[in-house]
Amino acid sequence: MSDDKLVGIVLVSHSGAVAESVAALATGLAGGGATAPVAPAGGTEDGGLGTSSELIAQAAAKVDRGAGVAILTDLGSAVLTVKTLLADGDELPDGARLVDAPFVEGAVAAMVAASAGADVDAVEAAAAEAYSYRKV
Repeated sequence: MSDDKLVGIVLVSHSGAVAESVAALATGLAGGGATAPVAPAGGTEDGGLGTSSELIAQAAAKVDRGAGVAILTDLGSAVLTVKTLLADGDELPDGARLVDAPFVEGAVAAMVAASAGADVDAVEAAAAEAYSYRKV
């Protein structure tokens, strides 16, 4: 399946390295074939720790194919930054939504679902379901 019909995924972390690594992990675990477009939005514009509205908006625009954009975040202020962007209404693509999911497990589940052609509701549900993954 071509990525022009797939839900895009943005991974927002306080660390550029963390966002990039989780994006690489999720892409690698999504399996062979076409994978959904994913973009990390980590840290600040100058490479420091934090979140950046500008980097998040750029990442969302980069992965938007018109099927929706699922945005996963790591910590509290990343959530607040995305909520502010969504409330402003003009910096994120139509169909962008904040997904309540664990960052790493949710990113992998979202990538698998999106890469299989799931719609944005199913991608969100798959990522959120990662909260129930038991490790012991």
